Amino acid sequence: MEENIAQLDHVGIATNDIEESSNFWKMIGLVQVHEDEIVEEQGVKVRYLSSPNGGKDQAKIELLEPLGEDTPIGKFLSKKGPGIQQLCIRVENLELILEKLYDSGIQLINRTPKKGSNGTLIAFIHPKSTGGVLVELSENIKS
Repeated sequence: MEENIAQLDHVGIATNDIEESSNFWKMIGLVQVHEDEIVEEQGVKVRYLSSPNGGKDQAKIELLEPLGEDTPIGKFLSKKGPGIQQLCIRVENLELILEKLYDSGIQLINRTPKKGSNGTLIAFIHPKSTGGVLVELSENIKS
C-alpha cells in the first residue's frame, strides 16, 4: 500500500453560540475563511477561522453550533459543555484508510464516509482507539 499523506486540518470546538465564540478567535487575529455552512446530516452550523496570511491547506479552528439538542453536537454540549469536540486529520484516500484501520482492529464510528462541510467526506474514529480523543478523518472531494 502506498503511504498516505496526512495533515492536521482543524480542531473542532462545540459551542452554544457561534457568534459569541468567534469573538475571542477574531480578537487574537484569526479571520473567518468562508461563509458559515449548515450541514443538515450532522445537525450543525459550521464556521472556520484561520490565519489571514496562511494558505488554503493550513490548520483551522472549526466552531460547531448545534441545530438542535438531539444532534451530535447538541448531545455533546449537554453532556460535556462547550469545548474541544474533535481533532480532524486530512487524508488523501479516506476509504482506503478506513479499511486499513478496520482491518487493524481500530474501532470506527463510521465504517463508510459521510458528507462533511466545505466539500469533504468525513468519518470518525472512536476515542477508545485513539487515546481518548475523538478523531475525524476528512478527504477533500471539492475540486
